[in-house]
Amino acid sequence: MTRIIAGFAGSLALHVPKSGTRPTSDRVREAIFSALEARDVLVGARVLDLYAGSGALGLEAASRGAVTVMLVERDGAAATICRKNMSSLLKAAPRDSKPKIEIRATAAQTFLGSSGSTYDLVFIDPPYDVPEDEVESMLAALGPRLGPHATVCLERSTRSPEPVLPAGLELDRRKDYGDTALYWLAPA
Repeated sequence: MTRIIAGFAGSLALHVPKSGTRPTSDRVREAIFSALEARDVLVGARVLDLYAGSGALGLEAASRGAVTVMLVERDGAAATICRKNMSSLLKAAPRDSKPKIEIRATAAQTFLGSSGSTYDLVFIDPPYDVPEDEVESMLAALGPRLGPHATVCLERSTRSPEPVLPAGLELDRRKDYGDTALYWLAPA
């Protein structure tokens, strides 16, 4: 069962799509959020969760102090699950500090081409079978959407080649957890 780990909605159970998604394991989510808290980037952050699936990463950020969260998921059934999870999380939020959460049922690339917003924190967790050229194209489109001190967390399979980064993005570090590789990226 997938749950919110900490924050105002800690222990809240999340619905997960029956198929078509690969939820980030609790171990990997804990590692991601420990690193983010150490960097002090969650409180007040504007968050973008591409390939949101259940919305677990973006909603965890909201529970821990992000002020706005955009969940982008092209699969209609998964977007519906995101809406259910968002509703549950907002019910648990303190009245005086509810985060603003939006869901867009569209492809990541389409969203990036149509949005003018900028973000402080971006989660990118595409299915492992998404081709590398699609990931590279999406990273290039992401560049103009990043704030000056943004943090990007890209999740891929350890069997996938290291992503080719466009001008304007640089690798901060890579950390492997079993079959999962996390790439921490930042504006150059």
